[in-house]
Amino acid sequence: MSAIRFLEERDLPVIANMMHRVLRNGKGDAPAALQDYMRGFYLEGPGCGDDLGSLVHVDDDGKVSGFIGVHILPMIYQNRLLRAAISGSLMVEKGNRDPMAGARLLKAFANGPQDLSFSETANHMSTQMWTRLRATPAPQYSLDWIRIIRPSSFVLDMASKRIGLAGLFRPFASAADRLYRKRLPARRVQWAATPAEGLASPGMQVREIDRDTFTSLLEPLTAHFALRPRWADMPLAHMLEDAAQKTGQGNMVLASVTAANGAPVGAFAYYPQKGSVARVLQVLARPGQEGTVIDCLSDHAAARGVAALRGRSQPALLTAMLVRRIAFLPATTTVVHSRDPEIFQAMLNGQAFLNGLAGEEWSRLIGGRFDR
Repeated sequence: MSAIRFLEERDLPVIANMMHRVLRNGKGDAPAALQDYMRGFYLEGPGCGDDLGSLVHVDDDGKVSGFIGVHILPMIYQNRLLRAAISGSLMVEKGNRDPMAGARLLKAFANGPQDLSFSETANHMSTQMWTRLRATPAPQYSLDWIRIIRPSSFVLDMASKRIGLAGLFRPFASAADRLYRKRLPARRVQWAATPAEGLASPGMQVREIDRDTFTSLLEPLTAHFALRPRWADMPLAHMLEDAAQKTGQGNMVLASVTAANGAPVGAFAYYPQKGSVARVLQVLARPGQEGTVIDCLSDHAAARGVAALRGRSQPALLTAMLVRRIAFLPATTTVVHSRDPEIFQAMLNGQAFLNGLAGEEWSRLIGGRFDR
């Protein structure tokens, strides 16, 4: 008879190979580095708990055929201390004979001792399974946003991912972008590009900062969310170190945004690469300052030669982004679940700080490489 149990050390070779083939489209066995990382991420590292952990599906013959990765996130809701569970990798071995393996894994996870559950990486099939368990997709957390800075370089970067020779035209694209952006009026919002003279209002200061300084800004810049992480109880040094190891995305940059009087109004973390689309890990802003922080991020990226910015949506940022003509794309779905109706509504109403560091996007399993 099939069964669901907690992940154990002996399962790692099978689970790593499954992730390599099913979720990372690899061939053959998984690199040793991937197995080592999964050991630390799902068994030994911060966020792993004794009564709340990753689960495996075991077939009738004792073979491990499915997996759901689980991490604990300490949160607070109106002075209530909560424990959230993040569902990351949900996978079933290709060719598995049990069509209900994935559903059983997800049900076992949702029935755990956590106060709330969510996933920011649900695909179409897993979203359907979530909804059968009375979970709900949260559209305002489920979009990717794109801010185009250099249109010719952006198009070329997209093309070069399919046609390698397209990169030969990079100097021509850069020249075209330079001429076009110089013609745009300063602080004029455009769909296709940002002006060479910048978007941010005079007086705002952007300063690159270290990880400790960035960490110190998380609580004051998210205190206005009714449901938010308990940053002091999180392994932030470990998480930011992990996030910095995504060599395929470029070097991570952390920066603060301050007003003319020195008061912090926001911060951001992203991976700028010249001539490419830069992935944004986190945008933080005080209420009413969201647009200012987005403009400062755009200008900082433009100075680094970035073609475009791409990040995950937050409800608090949507209005400022819409008036700045930032485009949105459907991505993986953020799905939320709680047996407490008050907490559930807080998530659905956009009162929660989710995604980015309050999720799994910081981990090397999303955007990281293990082939060397």
